[in-house]
Amino acid sequence: MSSGRAGMTPRERLRAAMDHKAPDRVPIDFGSTSTTSIAALAYEKLKRHLGVEAETRILAKQGQVAYVDERILEMFHVDTRPLLLGPPENWNDIWVDPLTYEDEWGVQWQRTEESNSYFLLKGCFEGDGRGTIEALRDFRWPDPGDPARYRGLRDKAREFREKTDYAVVLTSAASFWAEAEWMRGFGDFYSDLVTNKRFIHALLDRILEVRLEMTVRALNETRGYLDVMLAGDDLGTQDRPMISPGMYEEFVKPRQKLLFEAMHKAAPDAKLLYHCDGCIDIFLPHLIEIGIEGLNPVQVSAKNMGDTARLKREFGKDLFFWGGIDTGRVIPFGTRGEIFEEVRRRIDDLAPGGGYVLNFVHNVQDEVPPGNVCAMFEAAMEYGRYR
Repeated sequence: MSSGRAGMTPRERLRAAMDHKAPDRVPIDFGSTSTTSIAALAYEKLKRHLGVEAETRILAKQGQVAYVDERILEMFHVDTRPLLLGPPENWNDIWVDPLTYEDEWGVQWQRTEESNSYFLLKGCFEGDGRGTIEALRDFRWPDPGDPARYRGLRDKAREFREKTDYAVVLTSAASFWAEAEWMRGFGDFYSDLVTNKRFIHALLDRILEVRLEMTVRALNETRGYLDVMLAGDDLGTQDRPMISPGMYEEFVKPRQKLLFEAMHKAAPDAKLLYHCDGCIDIFLPHLIEIGIEGLNPVQVSAKNMGDTARLKREFGKDLFFWGGIDTGRVIPFGTRGEIFEEVRRRIDDLAPGGGYVLNFVHNVQDEVPPGNVCAMFEAAMEYGRYR
């Protein structure tokens, strides 16, 4: 790789990479968002492996995603630190039974008796009788003005900025598509895209209204202290997009444009990182057009996403890439040598000239051996230097 700048702070390193400049080494993320961390059971194994005694705190309940202890972040030379909205004070999740809870969007999540891990979608808004404008009017929507969501957010962001040199990443509320899928249920939702469009437009608009207010308020609270703001929605499956380009332009793009413009206006100094799994290369020109600056998680096991050299060649002028280390096979099942080779390949493809932040593809899952987690970070430090 081309020559990088020596002796950079984590914030300088990340900023340089996102600006498509060569830093001293490839910046590393772990745990800065609810999509770039580690599942709780895998985290328990990792703590034991590293000899770190600490409480496991949950960052995201549905996926049982853990906060990563500061000592582990320092061991792995992680350049980022997380900032999240708080829980509302006018809502507590309702436990329907010992294995099922209902969130503030009315969505029920359930796990099996055999599992202590993440919760799967059970349902909420299904059925013809609920696919109506009247049902939306009668629904109890989350309160975006609940002060507890933003309490202490500015102080925490200022503390990160003034007392550390880490890059600050805010997981905002900037999504709406996945929430609509969950609320309506996948079967009814995708049928409605064809047969009940008026309802879907109204549903998406109402979710966006709530999410947009949360996002802008959080960004206003942290203005001047952020390096990265996260948005995201899932538009891709393993081998194809979830919707056609035509449906994307009808249902998603105009709303994303509104959301992204508001985010850039509220936090002009922060970079907009967009999270979307799966096969989504067909949407990247649209997403670049409306304001995303970085892509996470670069799911290399999905169709059209594994040729990271092509992604860099075609989209690297406009996007920085965040993630990219395969969690489909290599990290859970690979040998140490395979993990080192995976890291080297992604760095060779994505890091020249800057533009790459190294992390796993999405959260590390429960079956991943802790030694494989450690090997990834060892390889990142071995191969990630700019020379």
